[in-house]
Amino acid sequence: MPDATASKNVRAVERAIDILECFLPEKPWMSVLDIQRKVPLSRPTLYRLLQTLIAKGLVRAEGDPQRFALDFGVGRIAHSWIAGIDVVALARPILEELRTATGETTAFFLRRGDIKQCVAELASPHVLAISRGLGETDHLWRGASGKAILAFLADNEAADVMRRLPKSINKTALAADVGRARADGYFVSRGEVFVGAIAIAAPYFDHTGRVAGSVGVFGPDARLDERWVVRAAACVVKSASELSTACGHTASTRKPGTK
Repeated sequence: MPDATASKNVRAVERAIDILECFLPEKPWMSVLDIQRKVPLSRPTLYRLLQTLIAKGLVRAEGDPQRFALDFGVGRIAHSWIAGIDVVALARPILEELRTATGETTAFFLRRGDIKQCVAELASPHVLAISRGLGETDHLWRGASGKAILAFLADNEAADVMRRLPKSINKTALAADVGRARADGYFVSRGEVFVGAIAIAAPYFDHTGRVAGSVGVFGPDARLDERWVVRAAACVVKSASELSTACGHTASTRKPGTK
């Protein structure tokens, strides 16, 4: 028979976690009534749990009547979690699923200033395959994997990139590509980096809502048709979204000016 005290302690932990999860970026301060609407507890139980969370530095209280918000202890825990994130390790199973779904080479890119770098790649099982190469770098204004990042930079960062473009780059055409990528949430390029290749990429976002890189799939256009492009684009967007979530991104943290 389960120990009654242990079971009660587990329920208390679950309820405390429920309380912490009530607080959202769009509503950082909450009254007792606000919390009770989300966590149906008696007033004495709720106050007891809140006082415990306050004592541990996870919640703070201000005002009369009291309103509550998350405290520095949550930030300390979050910092420890962020420090332990290995984004390449997180990306690998997502890339594997994307390769299985599309049948083509998949890759993961990190933004490094004005360039993007391929930090993980899983080659297509086909003899005829497209590969960027692990460690390969290129400009954000070139290819699907770069434009997917460029389209979702903060306005001032995107403007800086555009100002530093080589004179040989057609800024009007690039602006149109960036606009299309921002509207669609992904970008498709054809023969831009490799002649005869189709590339599709979508951005992924970190815990602060900033675009941090992109997830892409590449294949030879001799084997791929428009139905594949449509299906693969949906798969790429889904994969990038999964990686964003794994890195702590939520829709409410995305920076203004992004889709």
